[in-house]
Amino acid sequence: MGISGERRTRGEAHPRVNLYDEVTAQIIAELDAGRFPWVQPWDSSACGGPGLPMNARTARLYSGINVLLLWGAAIAGGYPSQRWLTFRQAGEAGGAIRKGEKGVTLVYADRFTPEIERERARETGENAKAVPFLKRFTVFNIAQCEGLREGLAAGSASRSAREIVPRADALIAATGADFRIGGDKAFYSPSGDYVQVPPQTAFRDQINYYRTAFHELAHHSGAAHRLNRDLSGPFGSPSYAREEMVAEISAAFLCATLGIAPTVRHADYVGAWLEILREDNRAIFRAASQASRAADYILAFEEGGATSGRGTQAA
Repeated sequence: MGISGERRTRGEAHPRVNLYDEVTAQIIAELDAGRFPWVQPWDSSACGGPGLPMNARTARLYSGINVLLLWGAAIAGGYPSQRWLTFRQAGEAGGAIRKGEKGVTLVYADRFTPEIERERARETGENAKAVPFLKRFTVFNIAQCEGLREGLAAGSASRSAREIVPRADALIAATGADFRIGGDKAFYSPSGDYVQVPPQTAFRDQINYYRTAFHELAHHSGAAHRLNRDLSGPFGSPSYAREEMVAEISAAFLCATLGIAPTVRHADYVGAWLEILREDNRAIFRAASQASRAADYILAFEEGGATSGRGTQAA
Protein backbone atom coordinates (compact mmCIF):
# COMPACT_ATOMS: atom_id res chain seq x y z
CA MET A 1 0.00 0.00 0.00
CA GLY A 2 2.04 2.94 -1.26
CA ILE A 3 1.49 6.58 -0.44
CA SER A 4 4.76 7.94 -1.74
CA GLY A 5 2.95 10.17 -4.21
CA GLU A 6 1.08 12.11 -1.55
CA ARG A 7 2.01 15.73 -0.99
CA ARG A 8 3.99 16.72 2.05
CA THR A 9 2.23 18.66 4.78
CA ARG A 10 3.58 21.75 6.46
CA GLY A 11 6.07 20.90 9.19
CA GLU A 12 6.61 17.39 7.84
CA ALA A 13 10.20 16.76 6.79
CA HIS A 14 9.64 13.43 5.03
CA PRO A 15 6.81 11.71 3.15
CA ARG A 16 4.56 9.71 5.45
CA VAL A 17 5.45 6.42 3.82
CA ASN A 18 9.06 6.82 5.00
CA LEU A 19 8.05 7.27 8.61
CA TYR A 20 5.59 4.38 8.68
CA ASP A 21 8.09 2.13 6.91
CA GLU A 22 10.94 3.23 9.16
CA VAL A 23 9.16 2.46 12.43
CA THR A 24 7.66 -0.78 11.15
CA ALA A 25 11.10 -1.91 9.97
CA GLN A 26 12.46 -1.36 13.48
CA ILE A 27 9.76 -3.57 15.01
CA ILE A 28 10.22 -6.27 12.34
CA ALA A 29 13.98 -6.28 12.99
CA GLU A 30 13.35 -6.82 16.71
CA LEU A 31 10.94 -9.70 16.06
CA ASP A 32 13.27 -11.27 13.50
CA ALA A 33 16.02 -11.19 16.12
CA GLY A 34 13.78 -13.01 18.60
CA ARG A 35 13.19 -9.91 20.72
CA PHE A 36 9.76 -8.56 21.64
CA PRO A 37 9.79 -4.74 21.91
CA TRP A 38 6.85 -4.84 24.31
CA VAL A 39 8.11 -7.68 26.55
CA GLN A 40 11.82 -7.02 26.91
CA PRO A 41 13.31 -8.01 30.29
CA TRP A 42 13.33 -4.73 32.19
CA ASP A 43 16.46 -5.13 34.29
CA SER A 44 16.75 -2.19 36.68
CA SER A 45 20.45 -1.79 35.86
CA ALA A 46 19.66 -1.59 32.15
CA CYS A 47 16.68 0.74 31.87
CA GLY A 48 15.56 2.03 35.23
CA GLY A 49 13.21 -0.80 36.14
CA PRO A 50 9.75 -1.46 34.73
CA GLY A 51 7.69 1.60 33.95
CA LEU A 52 6.24 3.67 31.14
CA PRO A 53 8.55 6.27 29.60
CA MET A 54 7.85 9.82 30.69
CA ASN A 55 8.74 13.33 29.63
CA ALA A 56 11.08 14.54 32.36
CA ARG A 57 9.95 18.16 32.11
CA THR A 58 6.17 17.79 31.83
CA ALA A 59 5.71 14.39 33.59
CA ARG A 60 3.54 13.38 30.62
CA LEU A 61 3.55 9.66 29.84
CA TYR A 62 4.25 8.61 26.27
CA SER A 63 1.79 6.23 24.62
CA GLY A 64 1.22 3.95 21.65
CA ILE A 65 4.11 3.26 19.30
CA ASN A 66 6.33 5.74 21.16
CA VAL A 67 6.38 3.50 24.24
CA LEU A 68 7.82 0.63 22.19
CA LEU A 69 10.42 2.87 20.56
CA LEU A 70 11.55 4.33 23.90
CA TRP A 71 11.66 0.97 25.69
CA GLY A 72 13.90 -0.38 22.94
CA ALA A 73 16.14 2.70 23.04
CA ALA A 74 16.46 2.55 26.84
CA ILE A 75 17.50 -1.09 26.71
CA ALA A 76 19.89 -0.60 23.79
CA GLY A 77 21.51 2.41 25.47
CA GLY A 78 21.58 0.88 28.94
CA TYR A 79 20.03 4.04 30.37
CA PRO A 80 19.24 4.04 34.13
CA SER A 81 15.99 5.99 33.63
CA GLN A 82 12.78 6.06 31.59
CA ARG A 83 12.78 9.88 31.44
CA TRP A 84 13.21 11.79 28.20
CA LEU A 85 13.56 15.40 26.97
CA THR A 86 13.61 17.24 23.68
CA PHE A 87 16.69 19.29 22.78
CA ARG A 88 14.82 22.47 23.65
CA GLN A 89 13.52 21.12 26.95
CA ALA A 90 17.03 20.16 28.03
CA GLY A 91 18.05 23.79 27.55
CA GLU A 92 14.98 25.03 29.41
CA ALA A 93 15.98 22.76 32.30
CA GLY A 94 19.38 24.45 32.52
CA GLY A 95 21.30 21.71 30.72
CA ALA A 96 22.28 20.47 27.29
CA ILE A 97 22.59 17.29 25.26
CA ARG A 98 26.10 15.85 25.45
CA LYS A 99 28.07 16.22 22.25
CA GLY A 100 27.75 13.23 19.95
CA GLU A 101 24.61 11.81 21.57
CA LYS A 102 21.96 10.46 19.20
CA GLY A 103 18.29 10.99 19.96
CA VAL A 104 15.24 8.78 19.42
CA THR A 105 12.77 9.74 16.69
CA LEU A 106 9.19 9.62 17.93
CA VAL A 107 5.95 10.31 16.09
CA TYR A 108 2.94 12.50 16.79
CA ALA A 109 -0.33 12.00 14.95
CA ASP A 110 -2.16 15.15 13.89
CA ARG A 111 -4.69 16.32 11.33
CA PHE A 112 -4.98 19.38 9.11
CA THR A 113 -7.57 20.71 6.71
CA PRO A 114 -6.23 21.82 3.28
CA GLU A 115 -7.45 25.19 2.05
CA ILE A 116 -8.94 23.56 -1.07
CA GLU A 117 -11.05 21.36 1.21
CA ARG A 118 -12.16 24.38 3.26
CA GLU A 119 -13.21 26.11 0.04
CA ARG A 120 -15.13 23.04 -1.12
CA ALA A 121 -16.93 22.89 2.22
CA ARG A 122 -17.91 26.57 1.99
CA GLU A 123 -19.31 26.06 -1.50
CA THR A 124 -21.23 22.86 -0.74
CA GLY A 125 -22.15 23.42 2.90
CA GLU A 126 -20.64 20.07 3.79
CA ASN A 127 -18.15 19.48 6.56
CA ALA A 128 -14.51 19.97 5.61
CA LYS A 129 -12.47 16.77 5.74
CA ALA A 130 -9.28 16.79 7.77
CA VAL A 131 -6.25 14.85 6.52
CA PRO A 132 -4.30 12.75 9.05
CA PHE A 133 -0.51 12.92 9.05
CA LEU A 134 2.47 12.16 11.25
CA LYS A 135 5.03 14.56 12.66
CA ARG A 136 8.49 13.57 13.81
CA PHE A 137 10.20 14.83 16.93
CA THR A 138 13.36 13.75 18.71
CA VAL A 139 13.94 13.07 22.38
CA PHE A 140 16.99 12.22 24.46
CA ASN A 141 17.25 10.22 27.65
CA ILE A 142 18.27 12.32 30.64
CA ALA A 143 21.37 10.12 30.86
CA GLN A 144 22.42 11.73 27.56
CA CYS A 145 22.20 15.20 29.09
CA GLU A 146 24.43 17.28 31.34
CA GLY A 147 23.83 20.22 33.64
CA LEU A 148 20.13 19.51 34.21
CA ARG A 149 18.65 21.16 37.25
CA GLU A 150 18.12 19.03 40.33
CA GLY A 151 14.98 16.90 40.33
CA LEU A 152 14.96 15.96 36.64
CA ALA A 153 17.47 13.14 36.92
CA ALA A 154 15.55 10.91 39.33
CA GLY A 155 15.22 7.32 38.17
CA SER A 156 12.24 4.98 38.32
CA ALA A 157 11.17 3.62 41.65
CA SER A 158 12.01 -0.02 42.18
CA ARG A 159 9.37 -2.61 42.91
CA SER A 160 9.25 -4.86 45.93
CA ALA A 161 10.76 -8.28 45.30
CA ARG A 162 7.61 -10.12 46.33
CA GLU A 163 5.52 -11.69 43.60
CA ILE A 164 2.12 -10.90 45.09
CA VAL A 165 1.20 -7.43 43.89
CA PRO A 166 -1.74 -6.02 45.90
CA ARG A 167 -2.24 -3.10 43.53
CA ALA A 168 -2.58 -5.48 40.56
CA ASP A 169 -5.00 -7.72 42.45
CA ALA A 170 -7.06 -4.67 43.43
CA LEU A 171 -7.17 -3.45 39.82
CA ILE A 172 -8.29 -6.84 38.51
CA ALA A 173 -11.11 -6.85 41.05
CA ALA A 174 -12.01 -3.21 40.34
CA THR A 175 -12.67 -3.90 36.66
CA GLY A 176 -15.77 -5.83 37.67
CA ALA A 177 -14.99 -8.42 35.02
CA ASP A 178 -16.26 -11.96 35.49
CA PHE A 179 -12.75 -13.17 36.36
CA ARG A 180 -12.54 -16.92 36.96
CA ILE A 181 -9.50 -18.71 38.37
CA GLY A 182 -9.02 -22.37 37.52
CA GLY A 183 -8.27 -24.90 34.81
CA ASP A 184 -5.10 -25.12 32.76
CA LYS A 185 -5.86 -22.55 30.05
CA ALA A 186 -6.04 -18.77 29.95
CA PHE A 187 -8.66 -17.19 27.68
CA TYR A 188 -11.42 -14.64 27.26
CA SER A 189 -14.81 -16.00 26.22
CA PRO A 190 -16.66 -13.42 24.06
CA SER A 191 -19.89 -15.43 24.16
CA GLY A 192 -19.85 -15.77 27.95
CA ASP A 193 -18.08 -12.43 28.51
CA TYR A 194 -15.73 -13.84 31.12
CA VAL A 195 -12.00 -14.26 31.65
CA GLN A 196 -10.40 -17.44 32.94
CA VAL A 197 -6.78 -17.96 34.02
CA PRO A 198 -5.05 -20.81 35.88
CA PRO A 199 -4.33 -20.25 39.59
CA GLN A 200 -1.16 -18.31 40.32
CA THR A 201 0.46 -21.34 41.94
CA ALA A 202 0.33 -23.10 38.54
CA PHE A 203 2.76 -20.59 36.96
CA ARG A 204 6.45 -21.55 36.88
CA ASP A 205 7.23 -17.89 37.58
CA GLN A 206 4.29 -16.68 39.62
CA ILE A 207 4.73 -13.05 38.56
CA ASN A 208 3.60 -14.08 35.07
CA TYR A 209 0.10 -14.65 36.46
CA TYR A 210 -0.43 -10.89 36.32
CA ARG A 211 0.79 -10.53 32.75
CA THR A 212 -1.54 -13.33 31.67
CA ALA A 213 -4.44 -11.82 33.62
CA PHE A 214 -3.98 -8.42 31.99
CA HIS A 215 -3.55 -10.00 28.55
CA GLU A 216 -6.97 -11.62 28.89
CA LEU A 217 -8.51 -8.47 30.42
CA ALA A 218 -7.25 -6.58 27.37
CA HIS A 219 -9.29 -8.96 25.20
CA HIS A 220 -12.21 -8.39 27.61
CA SER A 221 -11.92 -4.62 27.02
CA GLY A 222 -12.47 -5.12 23.29
CA ALA A 223 -16.04 -6.39 23.61
CA ALA A 224 -18.64 -4.55 21.51
CA HIS A 225 -20.17 -2.76 24.54
CA ARG A 226 -16.71 -1.64 25.73
CA LEU A 227 -14.03 -0.57 23.21
CA ASN A 228 -15.64 -2.43 20.30
CA ARG A 229 -12.65 -4.10 18.62
CA ASP A 230 -13.02 -6.95 16.15
CA LEU A 231 -12.90 -10.14 18.25
CA SER A 232 -14.57 -12.33 15.64
CA GLY A 233 -11.49 -13.73 13.90
CA PRO A 234 -11.02 -17.51 14.12
CA PHE A 235 -7.78 -18.92 15.47
CA GLY A 236 -4.97 -18.53 12.94
CA SER A 237 -6.63 -15.72 10.99
CA PRO A 238 -5.00 -12.29 10.46
CA SER A 239 -7.67 -10.56 12.57
CA TYR A 240 -7.04 -13.04 15.39
CA ALA A 241 -3.29 -12.32 15.23
CA ARG A 242 -3.92 -8.57 15.24
CA GLU A 243 -6.03 -8.82 18.37
CA GLU A 244 -3.36 -10.97 20.04
CA MET A 245 -0.81 -8.28 19.27
CA VAL A 246 -3.05 -5.64 20.88
CA ALA A 247 -3.53 -7.78 24.00
CA GLU A 248 0.21 -8.50 24.26
CA ILE A 249 1.21 -4.85 24.04
CA SER A 250 -1.62 -3.73 26.34
CA ALA A 251 -0.51 -6.24 28.99
CA ALA A 252 3.03 -4.90 28.70
CA PHE A 253 1.78 -1.32 29.20
CA LEU A 254 -0.26 -2.36 32.24
CA CYS A 255 2.60 -4.32 33.81
CA ALA A 256 4.93 -1.38 33.28
CA THR A 257 2.47 1.01 34.91
CA LEU A 258 2.07 -1.29 37.92
CA GLY A 259 5.81 -1.99 38.25
CA ILE A 260 5.56 -5.65 37.29
CA ALA A 261 8.43 -7.29 35.38
CA PRO A 262 7.15 -10.58 33.91
CA THR A 263 9.40 -13.17 32.31
CA VAL A 264 6.86 -14.84 30.02
CA ARG A 265 7.29 -14.51 26.26
CA HIS A 266 4.25 -15.30 24.12
CA ALA A 267 6.02 -16.37 20.93
CA ASP A 268 3.16 -18.37 19.42
CA TYR A 269 2.05 -15.63 17.02
CA VAL A 270 5.40 -14.18 15.90
CA GLY A 271 5.13 -15.63 12.39
CA ALA A 272 1.64 -14.18 11.91
CA TRP A 273 2.72 -10.83 13.36
CA LEU A 274 5.69 -10.60 11.02
CA GLU A 275 3.46 -11.36 8.03
CA ILE A 276 1.01 -8.63 9.07
CA LEU A 277 3.74 -6.05 9.66
CA ARG A 278 5.43 -6.76 6.34
CA GLU A 279 2.15 -6.38 4.46
CA ASP A 280 0.89 -3.30 6.30
CA ASN A 281 3.29 -0.61 7.49
CA ARG A 282 0.59 0.93 9.70
CA ALA A 283 -0.36 -2.24 11.57
CA ILE A 284 2.00 -1.69 14.50
CA PHE A 285 0.78 1.91 14.85
CA ARG A 286 -2.82 0.74 15.08
CA ALA A 287 -1.95 -2.10 17.47
CA ALA A 288 0.00 0.17 19.81
CA SER A 289 -2.74 2.81 19.74
CA GLN A 290 -5.47 0.26 20.50
CA ALA A 291 -3.26 -1.24 23.23
CA SER A 292 -2.92 2.17 24.87
CA ARG A 293 -6.70 2.63 24.79
CA ALA A 294 -7.22 -0.83 26.30
CA ALA A 295 -4.68 -0.16 29.06
CA ASP A 296 -6.24 3.22 29.80
CA TYR A 297 -9.69 1.66 29.90
CA ILE A 298 -8.56 -0.90 32.49
CA LEU A 299 -6.52 1.58 34.54
CA ALA A 300 -9.52 3.93 34.73
CA PHE A 301 -11.04 1.49 37.23
CA GLU A 302 -8.20 2.17 39.63
CA GLU A 303 -8.97 4.74 42.29
CA GLY A 304 -7.03 7.95 41.73
CA GLY A 305 -7.22 8.08 37.93
CA ALA A 306 -4.05 6.31 36.87
CA THR A 307 -4.59 7.26 33.22
CA SER A 308 -4.20 11.02 33.55
CA GLY A 309 -1.46 12.63 31.50
CA ARG A 310 -1.05 9.93 28.85
CA GLY A 311 0.01 11.33 25.50
CA THR A 312 2.39 11.09 22.59
CA GLN A 313 3.61 14.67 22.49
CA ALA A 314 7.01 15.72 23.69
CA ALA A 315 5.67 18.47 25.91
